[in-house]
Amino acid sequence: MSQTKDKIKVGILRGGENAYYAPSLIKGGEIISNIFDNLSEKYKVLDILIDKKGVWHLNGIPVNPADLSRKVDIIWNTSRQPSFSQLLQGLSIPSVGNESFVRVLESNREMFRSHMKNIGVRMPKSVVLPFFQEDFDLRYAEGFDKASGPKEEYAVRKAREIFEKFSSPWMVKSLTDDAGMGIHLAKTFPELVRAIEDGVEHNRSITVEEFITGRALGVYSINGFRREDIYVITPDKFTVTEKEKLASIVKDVHKYLGVENFMKSDFILHPKMGFFLTNIDYLPDLREGSHFYLACEYVGAKMHHILDHILEKAINKRT
Repeated sequence: MSQTKDKIKVGILRGGENAYYAPSLIKGGEIISNIFDNLSEKYKVLDILIDKKGVWHLNGIPVNPADLSRKVDIIWNTSRQPSFSQLLQGLSIPSVGNESFVRVLESNREMFRSHMKNIGVRMPKSVVLPFFQEDFDLRYAEGFDKASGPKEEYAVRKAREIFEKFSSPWMVKSLTDDAGMGIHLAKTFPELVRAIEDGVEHNRSITVEEFITGRALGVYSINGFRREDIYVITPDKFTVTEKEKLASIVKDVHKYLGVENFMKSDFILHPKMGFFLTNIDYLPDLREGSHFYLACEYVGAKMHHILDHILEKAINKRT
């Protein structure tokens, strides 16, 4: 490690060749800004960008990944490509980010739901529809009505398949972040068809999920913060019993997935069926006024306190 009396050199890895390129740029940028604004006396930030062609850059200059071990003390990996996590492990560079297994689960909803079922955590039912490929998707379609058009026929056929698996209402959205495609709440079969057509028009893979009614909430869990094995920040407007139940679920998920640093868990509390896990994320929302900002304020902490804790923990793990 190159750490001396100088500032600790933190590389923020962002970008990549997959569909999460743009979100990774944004999240990585938030971390860079927060460290620069609040922790610059302790850390020196270096921007590690991987462009869409897979070329690595350090502060704008192309770099061989193998050389990073001499240029940084730790890397915060905001990409969502398992291969990057494996590469950093191979270079023995201390890193913040999730192991390859967790990153695979991020991109495979069915596998993730299966693992959550193993520990008794419920999730809404869902179906992922890969992006529409006319030749492939219609070549073997039975009863294809050429008069209706290939995209329309595809949407109707897929809507029927979903209708047979679980009932309305359905939430339809792009599988990856896409500002051009909104989130649809379909209550009828025709609305479901139109929502799928929107995904087809945007050339995106889409997910259709069972819509669970109830109270939406976000919970944060941090390893080792305030000397707790897993420190959980629960919402304030819930009963003590609900908070205890929620903290127990979050800790079970956190441990099962082997999360080493930070996790946000999104839930819906159904009035009769209880908690449903709807999403997990491993990158904090560092915008001022964000839900994470308010959650930190609620427990008497600042967002950069948690960033500092995460970086220190990752560095100390390798020393």
